[in-house]
Amino acid sequence: MDRRSFIRKAGAVGAGVTATALAAPAIAQENPKITWRMTSSFTKGLDILFGAGQIVADHVKEASGGNFVIQHFAGGEIVPALQAADAVTTGTVEMAHTCSYYYVGKDPTFALGTSVPFGLNARQTNAWFNQAGGNELMNEFLAKHNIYSILLGNTGAQMGGWFRKEINTIDDLKGLKMRIAGLTGQVMQKVGVTPQQIAGGDVYAALEKGTIDATEFVGPYDDQKLGFYKVAKYYYYPAWWEGGPACHAFVNLEKFNSLPDNYKRILKDACAAGSASMLERYDARNPKALKELVAQGAILRPFSQEILDVCHKAALETYAEISAVNENFKKIYESQQAFKKDAYLWAQIAEYTYDTYMMIQQRNGNL
Repeated sequence: MDRRSFIRKAGAVGAGVTATALAAPAIAQENPKITWRMTSSFTKGLDILFGAGQIVADHVKEASGGNFVIQHFAGGEIVPALQAADAVTTGTVEMAHTCSYYYVGKDPTFALGTSVPFGLNARQTNAWFNQAGGNELMNEFLAKHNIYSILLGNTGAQMGGWFRKEINTIDDLKGLKMRIAGLTGQVMQKVGVTPQQIAGGDVYAALEKGTIDATEFVGPYDDQKLGFYKVAKYYYYPAWWEGGPACHAFVNLEKFNSLPDNYKRILKDACAAGSASMLERYDARNPKALKELVAQGAILRPFSQEILDVCHKAALETYAEISAVNENFKKIYESQQAFKKDAYLWAQIAEYTYDTYMMIQQRNGNL
């Protein structure tokens, strides 16, 4: 063999071995073996809400080649459903799938991460978070609680709930005991409702016994499973307090910051997939469930214009009161309000006009 050729080939092999040896640690650093626990605020029976979190876990595992694993637990399996944020703050778990407004007892600003009465609709919520600085504003606030949030779901506009009697005027709300909490509970108190905080699993029994007069939950697909129509037949709409409620992945801030950049991207992309899936699944399943509920005896009723107007006034008063003493709330609320004004200016030009025409065609049997 030619000596110079042999040396060249030997050198090439040596270089290859060296490159491989150098590359292996770099790859290991970029794709370390990590296992997290994610607690949910939802039960497995609420398959769309809980399922969005499972989509995240599945996507993260697949995209990382099995190196980044998120173990997904239902509410109550590690910590109670409404203590998910605390578990993330303290590091008991690395991550939670929850709704920010569950934690208004800590600070009313948490409500703005999910939904407030007469707030943004679903599309506006997603656009505000992802395109108008909402993520940055909420994470600036949540950093004080050692939390980093990523949008993870939206139910779309919800139903106004189940009532044991008809609600025709604002006076019919006075003295009513209703399962409803958070800022909406404060607004409801202004119009005479007595808000009650009752765990989801206890609501049916409370309605049946008359301990409460009404309850709100989500919408037809979830409500049907819970059987509320059997004990409170009047089904009101819309939930003016939840026009487009968002769910979030709450991640321990220190744990998130310690992730390699590619894992951060994988996690965010997985949350985007889970977020889109939730709204799509509700849009696909709510129509069928609503028709079935009506067939089972539910009586659909809209809230009257009077009720909406009085409640809207009460909501604005509530926001003014909170903003006067809470700078965090004021800053984020004003951002949402400014965005909403422009969003509805645009929506009424195209979306509303088109949808209204198509709904007329539906009622005329022309679809």
